[in-house]
Amino acid sequence: MQSLVSAGTTRETPGAATDPARAARRRHNLTGWLFISPIVVGVVAFQFFPILVSMAASLTKWDGISSPEFVGLSNFTDIFTDDPLFYTTLWNTTYFTLASIPLTVGIGFFLAVLCAQRVRGVSFFRTAFFAPYVTNVVAIGFVWFWFFHPSDGVVNGLLGQVGVHGPEWLSSSTWAMPAVIVVSVWQGVGYPMIILLAGLQGIPEMLYESAKIDGASSLARVRYVTLPLLTPHFLFLLITQFISSFQVFGLIYVMTKGGPGHSTSVYIYNLYENAFAYGKMGYACALAWILFAVIASVTYAQWKLQNRWVFYA
Repeated sequence: MQSLVSAGTTRETPGAATDPARAARRRHNLTGWLFISPIVVGVVAFQFFPILVSMAASLTKWDGISSPEFVGLSNFTDIFTDDPLFYTTLWNTTYFTLASIPLTVGIGFFLAVLCAQRVRGVSFFRTAFFAPYVTNVVAIGFVWFWFFHPSDGVVNGLLGQVGVHGPEWLSSSTWAMPAVIVVSVWQGVGYPMIILLAGLQGIPEMLYESAKIDGASSLARVRYVTLPLLTPHFLFLLITQFISSFQVFGLIYVMTKGGPGHSTSVYIYNLYENAFAYGKMGYACALAWILFAVIASVTYAQWKLQNRWVFYA
């Protein structure tokens, strides 16, 4: 009898010890959820909900105010068959992307190598190169708009000092996009510089010393040590820069407003005009989903191709 009582006591003890622990874990989890609840509510309200609304609106004819009219996939078919500006803006965006990414990443790598040197005052140059990246894009656009002024601008003034007659930059359908690309590269070069500078500082010094002992020149050390070990950083930059370039808007809006003659009208600017200037909100939502498909496809391809050129030490 005593053994049965002892056995019963032994069986009840673990349960009695588990319940307080389980209750404490519930309180711990509840506290965590309370802390992150503002972020969860914000993500649901301002990201997931607008995504669902945009998906539904892309199937409607809607001006954003009156009741939407369901039109099925006609917005998408109209984009591909009846909208020549769609192909123009897609090409302009591709042109901007293909020109700006190599320049931004290439110059960023050059600046990162310079800023990795252990010399006095290098912190000032790191800050100076990175400052435009965190400066308001509207302010940058206005300043460079005046820099490119055909008669009073700084750019043509400097060209005139060396005997070159500068073009009417932002009024020329030939030179407007290159001018915007120059400003975009100048503003964005600080971001890849910081990423690649962090990568350079993570490369062990013993690898360079071993290469030097083996007789490798400075150029060979960059080619066979620095560049391979920075390929993960280059992959990250290519993905993020591609996504950012395909969504360029601020500089275009401030400096050219898509002109002259749609020569600088990029995809997002066309989307903006359809949504807020022409009142074609449903059509603009369809454009947004096509842009999402393009960015997702290219990003997936970049990720899948990394095995061919990215080296993880």
